[in-house]
This record gives sequence, structure tokens and C-alpha cells, in this order.
Amino acid sequence: MDSHKLKILFISSEVEGFSKTGGLADVAKSLPLELRNLGHEIVIVTPFYRTLNHREHAQQTHLLNLHTDSSRPDIQFSVQELSLDGIKVLGIDNAHYFDRPGLYGEDNNAYPDNGERFAFFSLAALLTTLAEDFSPDIIHCNDWHTGLVPYLLKTRFYNNSFFTNSKTVITSHNSAFQGIFEKSQLNLIPEVSACMDERVLENYSYINFLKVGVLYADKVNTVSPNYASELLTTLGSHGMSNHFIERIHDFQGILNGCDYNDWSPETDKLIPFNFDSNDLSGKDKCKAALQKEVGLEAIDVPVYGMVCRLTDQKGFGLIIPILDRFLKHNVQLIIVGSGDPSITGHLTALASHYKDKFKFIDAYSNELSHLIEAGSDFFMMPSIFEPCGLNQLYSLAYGTLPIVRAVGGLKDTVIDYDQDPDNANGFMFYDPNPNQLLNILRRALLLYIEQPEEMLRLQKQAMKSHFYWSDSAKHYERLYQDALHLDQHWEN
Repeated sequence: MDSHKLKILFISSEVEGFSKTGGLADVAKSLPLELRNLGHEIVIVTPFYRTLNHREHAQQTHLLNLHTDSSRPDIQFSVQELSLDGIKVLGIDNAHYFDRPGLYGEDNNAYPDNGERFAFFSLAALLTTLAEDFSPDIIHCNDWHTGLVPYLLKTRFYNNSFFTNSKTVITSHNSAFQGIFEKSQLNLIPEVSACMDERVLENYSYINFLKVGVLYADKVNTVSPNYASELLTTLGSHGMSNHFIERIHDFQGILNGCDYNDWSPETDKLIPFNFDSNDLSGKDKCKAALQKEVGLEAIDVPVYGMVCRLTDQKGFGLIIPILDRFLKHNVQLIIVGSGDPSITGHLTALASHYKDKFKFIDAYSNELSHLIEAGSDFFMMPSIFEPCGLNQLYSLAYGTLPIVRAVGGLKDTVIDYDQDPDNANGFMFYDPNPNQLLNILRRALLLYIEQPEEMLRLQKQAMKSHFYWSDSAKHYERLYQDALHLDQHWEN
């Protein structure tokens, strides 16, 4: 093996440009591109969903059979090839599992057979690698959807010379989502469904895909140093602390980067006026355009923006109790997102009451997301937990001061104005308490009204905060090298 050039198999349930529900897709695009730029050879494997973008350009390269056991027929699937800026993307195509309207579910409900779907995907990804004759040094797994891959490498493929030198890395992008399913969904992989090991099948009745990945991968990481430290605690680990502690010598946090090709106010084609840290006049024009776009009066008041999935994780349990009091101030608020119907209902009711101050858009729009980042004065992210977060990185790039809770990657990337005014790039609070959030929102309002020159200085300082994927990729490169130097003997 050339120590300077690795063959990396990158397995992900979504990839930006092809399929996306969240930040995993952004990582699955940006990280492989940067690893390729470092000289490594990358192949990406992902499901060939019905809704996959550019699927009409795919070329079928293989027709394969997944052998189960004598009790059920083999599962046939094809491999469809696409390209991500020259990186080979292989889509696992099986109509039964992936010819559906959603990636993981519909109408806010997960597909009941997701365990079987992604057990199939994990095994099919390895069979595809064999068919491609791409013998990887590193198999990089992502989230629970790929949690069975490290286990399969150490069971079904343990004596397969093709994978003799392959090592596995699993990245947990959000450990709240663990993929917990009944054993019955694993019948297509007998060595899993018949396993007597409590680390794999708990109570011999159900599986936690993420737990299996964490326990069997050669290296484990998550998407920010602070979130990694939280995962070692009972309070911050979503019930997984014992498993991360068990792997503590092989576990670390690597901060996600920001794709400045898509998120830069100087070059962004989705905003009406471009600007940079030397001249923010274009930002003022974007603010007026945003106000007009959502139907708010274009007046000189602070605009607070928020774009996210409507879930408890994003802090709506803190927002909704104080929103009525906050909107009595001379402010404007714009929230864009979809998700939990109860949150949607609360926001819709408040928006109808404060029509001249609060606009709620119950949908996701990439174009509007860019305009909110460019045109808002502040961006709200009062998350209950946040593994890394991307919107605070986008906000910093656009001089839109993030207002965040001190958790996960938010704490790693935002410097609070009151704690360190000389180096600050936003505002941060600690306790998951609605009144704490209200206080920090009012603190930002005071800065806007009473210290406009200081506000401008802070905006310019925020725009100089950079988090490059090229830096993150070098950390992953070192993680891969560490994995390849392991000399461990696994029971199987």
C-alpha cells in the first residue's frame, strides 16, 4: 500500500447533490471531495432512491445477487454508476427497498422496515465493492444505516482475502438516531439474526445498529470535539455513553467543515446582492430583499432568522414559551422549516397573531435559506443538542451573528460576545431554559440598537471565522492512518 494514497470506500445513506435530508449529505459530498484533493482514491456507495437526483444519467454496471439462506430467495439488485465531480458514485438499486417516495419515511413517519432496508444496503455495499474489484484500505461508514458493515467484515467476510487489509471507521453524525429494530428485520443476514452475542442482539430480540457499528469498527468518531466529550457522559450520550467509553482509545471528534463553494456571500448566486467583510452594503440590500420576499415591511429593525427541521432537538421547547414576549419588542422573526405537526401548529398560530413581525414558512427552500443567511442580522440555534451544526457556520460566513446554546459543535465554533468581546463572533447561552434564551435574544437586540458600530465590527469579525473542509479532511486522513496501524484481534 502506498502510505500516501489510500483506497477509501465511503458508504452513506445520502449524498448532497443526489439525496439529502440533513447534514450527513453535506459531509458525504464535501469530505470525499477533499480526500480526493489530498490524493486518495474514493468510491461512494449510496442507495439508488426513486427520488435520487440525476438518476436518469446513471449507467448500470452490475446485476448482483444477495444470498440469504435456504428459507428465502436470493435478493437481486443492480448497481447504477454516477459521478460526483469525477468521484465514482455507486447506487444500490432494488425496487422493493428504495423505490419509495421518501428516503426513510413519509408524512413524518419512518418506514416500518427500515431495519431490513439498511441491513440489505450494508451487505449490498460490500458485495458491490467485490464486484467492482475495489479493495479498500478504509471503509468509512456513516451513521446507523451502515452500522452492520464493521460487523459483517469481522464475520461473513473475515476470511475473505479481498478485505484482509481493510479497516473500518464509523462516523456518528447524530447519536440520537441509533437504528433500533426487532430481530425479525434481520433474517436476510443469518449471521446477525442468529447471533447470540448481547453486543449485537440485545435480549436476543432487537438490534441497535449504531451500537454494533461503534463496538465493531476499528475507529469511531463524531463531528465535533465537544460533542465527542458529551457522548462520554450519561446526560449527553442518548443512552450510548457506556459504548463510547468502551471505545474511548479509538474515539475522537473531528469538526465538520463548511462548503464555501456553496456558502460564500462573495460568490453566492442565490442571493440578489453579493458582499464581503470589507463592504457590507450588499448585506443591507439582501435584508431589504428578504423582508420583501416574506412580506415584512423593509424597516430598520433587527431581523432574526432560523432555518431547520421542526424538532424538539432544535430548541422549540425553549422558543415557543417566550415567543409572545419576544415579539412584543421592535423586531422581525423569520422561521423556515417543516417537521413536527405540533410545533408547526404553534408557530402558525403565533405568525397569524404577529403578522407584521413574524413569518413562518412551513417548507424547506434552498433559495430562501441562502437569502435568510444573507439578509438576517441574527441566526437562532438554541439547540438542546447539536452534534456539529452547519447553519452557524453559514451564518458566520454571511456576517449573520449566531445565537446558540453552548452544546456540541456550536460551542466549538461560536465565541460569545459577553465572555470574550475582542474575539467574539456571536452569542451563546448555557441553560436549556426559555428565559435564558429570551435574555440572550434581548442582549443581541441591545447591541443592534445601542451600538451599531460595535455590531458592524462583530459582523466583520464573524466573517473572518473559517472552517475549511480541507482541514477536516487532514484529520480524517490521520484517523485512517491510525486505523491501518491497528494490531487488534477480534473475536467472531
